[in-house]
Amino acid sequence: MESGMPLSGGQRALIRESWQRLSGSPVQHGLVLFSRLFDLDPDLLPLFQYNCKQFASPQECLSAPEFLDHIRKVMLVIDAAVSHLENLSCLEEYLCNLGKKHQAVGVKVESFSTVGESLLYMLEKCLGAAFSPEVQEAWSKLYNAVVKAMQRGWETLPAGD
Repeated sequence: MESGMPLSGGQRALIRESWQRLSGSPVQHGLVLFSRLFDLDPDLLPLFQYNCKQFASPQECLSAPEFLDHIRKVMLVIDAAVSHLENLSCLEEYLCNLGKKHQAVGVKVESFSTVGESLLYMLEKCLGAAFSPEVQEAWSKLYNAVVKAMQRGWETLPAGD
C-alpha cells in the first residue's frame, strides 16, 4: 500500500507524536476539518443526508448528531492509519471497501484532494507551532497512501454499479 514512497522512521514518529496531541478531542478536531472542507467545496454538503434530510447550511450539518457520528468514524480511520504505520497494507481491504462506499454515495475521487487540504489545515490549526514542514510532509505521504488504497475501491467496481 505504501506505493512509491514509504514513510521513514522519523516521519512515522512525527505522525504519531502529532496525532497523540489531537487524539483526546477527535470530534472537536474533526469539526475543524469538515468546516474547512465545506468552506473549500460547498458542493459537498448535499452528499451528507440522513433520513433523506437535506441540510440547509454547513452549520446545520456540523451540528447534526448523525454527522457528528460520521466525524467520529473519519477520525477512527485516521487513528487506524496512525496505529498501523509500520504495516499500512493490513488496512488495504478495509480502505478499498471504504472507497467503494464513498463512490456509492456520490463522492468523486477528485474530492479527496480537498479533504487532504482540509486535513492539513486542521493539523496546522490544532497543532500550532508544532506543525512543521516535516510534519506536513509526513502527513501528506500518509494521506496519499490512504487515498490510493481507497481509490482502488473505485477501480474494482464494475461499470454501471
